[in-house]
Amino acid sequence: MEKLKGALAVFLGASSFGILSTFVKKAYGEGLTLGEVTGIQVLFGMLLLWIIFILMKLFSARPLQPLSKKSSWIKILVSGTSTGLVSILYYKCVQLVPASLAIVLLMQYIWIGVLIEFVFFKTRPSKNNLIGIGIVLAATLLATGLIEKGLSDLQPTGILFGLLAATAYSVFMIVNGRVGNDYHPIQKSAIMVTGSCILVFTLFPPTYLFNGQFDHNFLHFGLILSLFGTVIPPLLFAYGLPKTGFSLGGILSSAELPVATCMSYFILHESVSPVQWLGVFFILGTVIWLNAAKSKGQ
Repeated sequence: MEKLKGALAVFLGASSFGILSTFVKKAYGEGLTLGEVTGIQVLFGMLLLWIIFILMKLFSARPLQPLSKKSSWIKILVSGTSTGLVSILYYKCVQLVPASLAIVLLMQYIWIGVLIEFVFFKTRPSKNNLIGIGIVLAATLLATGLIEKGLSDLQPTGILFGLLAATAYSVFMIVNGRVGNDYHPIQKSAIMVTGSCILVFTLFPPTYLFNGQFDHNFLHFGLILSLFGTVIPPLLFAYGLPKTGFSLGGILSSAELPVATCMSYFILHESVSPVQWLGVFFILGTVIWLNAAKSKGQ
């Protein structure tokens, strides 16, 4: 029963990530800019995470964290800039291409992360990883509609931002797994989002907070994007991953891809052809296969 609860938590956490691109599109439709969308997400997310952590610390029956920590919070703060970079690049991609295509481009972190680990950490990819990379690249041709439509209907700049977002996401995952693991997950997330907030506000000064421009749209989308992008996933993953284990958690976290595609199709009414759906499910199947192989020790 505990493993089932954990699996449900991880699935819901990944699904919450999947709906972000749809609400970002809606925010753009209401006139918000890239800097405003990313800014209100990290600001609200930072405030909510710190409030949750402080409340947990005040009312928890036992200490949340051992008193001694080996990691420097400065390292966690700096590593948090990678999350801000992901948001900026991914939301810029969402601005330029359909949301269903943006999530496919973000999923390229599957092979980009392997490449980064090989180049910088000399970690040789396994045979399964190499096969998986080949399948993902082939499936991406289907999922993006490149085979059906050719290059003429695709936005090169949007694709570039999508691949840059995938690279930043890979860096985030690699860094996140190596830094601050001796901190409570909520505290670590709060520090990382604080670093993200510093980066976003440096690149996009939040003048809208002081010039009377801040209205109900900022509040509405700020709460939605922060909850589903920076608050709910860390809480659910912190609860669920210890119960499911890394491999099952990795499989369940791939729910982000079909959820984002379905949201773009049913809510935004974007065109997703059968061939594109086939590509999406090939990518999803590859993620499941690679994580299942890990669980068997291959």
